[in-house]
Amino acid sequence: MTHPSPVPTLSARPGPADFFQGLGLLGRAWSLIFRTPRLLRLSTLCAVVTLVALGGLFALVWMYTPQLLGWMWTRPEAWYGQAVWYVLLVLMFLVLLVVGANVVLPLVLAPLQDPLSELTEEQCGGYTPPPFRLGAFTQGLVTGVAHTLARVLFLVLGLALLFPLNLIPVLGNTAWTVLGTGWTVLWLAGEHLAAPMTRHQYPFAEVRRVMRQRWLLCLGFGAGVYVLLWVPLLNSFFLPVAVVGGTLLYRGLLAVGNVPPPPAGK
Repeated sequence: MTHPSPVPTLSARPGPADFFQGLGLLGRAWSLIFRTPRLLRLSTLCAVVTLVALGGLFALVWMYTPQLLGWMWTRPEAWYGQAVWYVLLVLMFLVLLVVGANVVLPLVLAPLQDPLSELTEEQCGGYTPPPFRLGAFTQGLVTGVAHTLARVLFLVLGLALLFPLNLIPVLGNTAWTVLGTGWTVLWLAGEHLAAPMTRHQYPFAEVRRVMRQRWLLCLGFGAGVYVLLWVPLLNSFFLPVAVVGGTLLYRGLLAVGNVPPPPAGK
């Protein structure tokens, strides 16, 4: 059975529908993974590693979040103060878990991200993965890990700049949670759009330009990936779906001319 091209049909200009098109990339990614045996095998391997990593991360965040909040704001004695304190505890736990997942998982699964992205592009057509060469593989692995580290540091830097808000009792913690979540959502979109673009040797300035131009599209995609983290069992496929979705986003933007052809002609 011949399936239509998985490349999303995007408008050439930004518009209100961009957010929902960004969200729709997750469904397109799921469909492509489950109808492509090689993608499914590689995604299943990622899911097993992800499940173990998320379990360990959950335990650590569960253990240390109360201590972190207690350091910033001692738990009140009054019942109404305690109610607010516990609400903030839950919000901080959720933010730290998401941030931790986006720091740990890309680093642990860095060797599998480029193969996932290449297989996705192969299914899109007009692309053939280069033949395996140990030297090229090693170089690509080192470059991929280095770029992942740089992007993770960018995420942490943004959250660190927002962190002093926590020094403002109650409202500051809430503001940090809301703004930190928004920053993480946009970072998720940038992280998984940058991965295929880096593989094609685009400068990061080009990624930033595209995100500014199509910010609502990227926001929808990032929000969908963020929500996926909270769906039990399905969240073990968090990274494969994000990598495949980010690659489809890149190919969709390339098709409508929002992204120029790869500088290296790859």
